[in-house]
Amino acid sequence: MEWPWFAKLKSISLQLISKVLFLCHWSFMKTTELFSILDTVDSTNNYAMAKLHAGLAKHGMAWVALEQTAGKGQRGREWLSQPGENIALSVVVAPAGLFANQPFVFNMTIANACFNFLTTYFTEELTIKWPNDLYVSDRKAGGILIENIYQGSAWKWAVVGVGINVNQLFFDQNLKNPVSIRQVTGKSYDTTALARNLHQAILDELNRSGRSTANEILKSYNQRLYKRNKTVRLKRQNIVFETNIREVNKFGQLLTTDSIDRQFEFGEVEWIL
Repeated sequence: MEWPWFAKLKSISLQLISKVLFLCHWSFMKTTELFSILDTVDSTNNYAMAKLHAGLAKHGMAWVALEQTAGKGQRGREWLSQPGENIALSVVVAPAGLFANQPFVFNMTIANACFNFLTTYFTEELTIKWPNDLYVSDRKAGGILIENIYQGSAWKWAVVGVGINVNQLFFDQNLKNPVSIRQVTGKSYDTTALARNLHQAILDELNRSGRSTANEILKSYNQRLYKRNKTVRLKRQNIVFETNIREVNKFGQLLTTDSIDRQFEFGEVEWIL
């Protein structure tokens, strides 16, 4: 015999489970619809920018390329990657709320997202090298390039480009200190599956930022800062000097100290590793 109250409870439970499953499926479908795979492209950032200018992109859309023929790195550098071996991902973001007038807080949020993604694969010392490289010990596992679209003074769009070395074992000799996930773990990975996970990690971190303050995001970034509280060699205007890394401030300036306190803008100094 089944008591009436039990039958009612069972019915409510089944309805609740159905709703949860529906929401999970909807969330998965929405993310899947935002993610596209390109066989070959000059640059995923260029592709995303073209989509934006054509009015064919929306917040959260992402493209991953199996091959980039002209990948882009920081300060006009080329991002070199063997076809099919690594992640070349670009995500379109409409900055809002916390980010509206604080572009480096946005930069830090993306760096934190990529850091969180990589903790799944690296047990060695993983850090964020100012401003937006991802390092394992003293070797570069990935990098971030953010390009923006402004209308007047209004920041309308950001294209977040992320490159992660995944399966590549041999790198161009002109690259100083690259490393791939495979070189560290000894395992080979499905790069497209990892790119999907990275895309989701970025969307999740952007959602979490809506419940965070700029100081909380900055604190997380600085806790992960490469060479923090250590003495490093930097180069500025052909002069190499030693200084101790303190932290990065909310404006994205690197703060160091030696005989004096120093403050550097992005591009003002070069790391000597």
